[in-house]
Amino acid sequence: MSAFTSSPRFLSRVMWADAVSCAGTGALQLAFTAAMARITGLPADLLLGTGVFLLVYAAAAAWMAARPVPPRTLIGLVVVGNFGWAAGCVALLASEAVAVTMPGAAWVAVQALTVVVLAELQWLGLRRARPATGVAVAN
Repeated sequence: MSAFTSSPRFLSRVMWADAVSCAGTGALQLAFTAAMARITGLPADLLLGTGVFLLVYAAAAAWMAARPVPPRTLIGLVVVGNFGWAAGCVALLASEAVAVTMPGAAWVAVQALTVVVLAELQWLGLRRARPATGVAVAN
């Protein structure tokens, strides 16, 4: 995996993966809100709201991925946001505030796992793509 992670395009590829996964999840939640609410036990408003958010986020992630130089500060915020999304997923399942079905628990757990993996890869990409310090050494 080190050859893959050492690629100068690694961070952009991870952001593309994030964009695609969010676009797919968001589109599913918007296209099948009522059916997913029945199957998962998740509130339709939650599925609809997060579906819209995911599509907007997917567009932003795609924009970041398409930049010739990935915007490090924004991607740093994405890492924090992805860990926050995972924490929110865990909190939702732990709270028992919503009568989530087994398929619903799986849907939420897969999202949590996916964003943790993406956040870890994004963090790895940020660490490996550190810009030069710009410090010149006088001879």
